Amino acid sequence: MTTAGDIMHRGAQWIPAHQTLDRAAQLMRELNVGALPISDENERLCGILTDRDIVVGCVAMGHDPARVTAGEMAQGTPRWIDANADVSEVLGEMQGHQIRRLPVIENKRLVGMISEADLAAHLTDEQLAHWAESVYARTATR
Repeated sequence: MTTAGDIMHRGAQWIPAHQTLDRAAQLMRELNVGALPISDENERLCGILTDRDIVVGCVAMGHDPARVTAGEMAQGTPRWIDANADVSEVLGEMQGHQIRRLPVIENKRLVGMISEADLAAHLTDEQLAHWAESVYARTATR
């Protein structure tokens, strides 16, 4: 059985909800990632922040990223998967919620992230095609 822990990218880091978006952008650059999980004061997942969120939701709106926090950008119910979950559960979670990045949690701690690149590296062509069709086809009709 292939698990979330088998296909995830290790070394993911939180951005605390109180941190500003300029710091989040710096951390994204340092880690070479396009998304960061947002943690509350108890290191619990409270959202995901993407580079697009910073640009479209802050900068393009005329806001100062040095004054807007990651927590202010957190929207909706954050999704995550347990490190021991089967890859079929990973795909189901990502397809069902039309998400392209999924934090992986083990013992209530962030241990990794699963992105499109991770799926491409670990799935069969058929699994990847089905995932892409499910996620992108619905998004295109919005």
